[in-house]
Amino acid sequence: MDDTRIEKRVGVHADAERIWDLIADLDGWSRWNPHDRDVEGAIAFGGRLHMTEAWPDLEPRRAAAQIGEWQPLARLVWFEKRGFLFRTLRYIEIEELERGSCILASGTRFSGLRGELFHDKHRGALRRGHEGIVEGLKAASEG
Repeated sequence: MDDTRIEKRVGVHADAERIWDLIADLDGWSRWNPHDRDVEGAIAFGGRLHMTEAWPDLEPRRAAAQIGEWQPLARLVWFEKRGFLFRTLRYIEIEELERGSCILASGTRFSGLRGELFHDKHRGALRRGHEGIVEGLKAASEG
């Protein structure tokens, strides 16, 4: 077993700068992200993020993640080791097609046996969650 991914992509009529400004404002995530609440931390290599994940139909849980990669105007990647044989890697990516037109993606990769089992059990809720994230970020970016 390698890993399993859930991803939602959407077209956005906004500049990458506008979208990135919303992503980089961790305190403001609650204005557009319905599933990651109380986000704290720093976007920096090796930086830490703390948030409450509230996926549809699942109990909210406090997450402590580490920034794995970030590139302004393009991506934010964070990962969390959630226990034995369970690791998640989450990301928000911006692909600028031309000025004022982007593809936005939000996703999670699950690795380890327990991660894959979690994915299999909750894939519907996780898909709805990522859809809420990209649609919320799209609305905030275009508004």
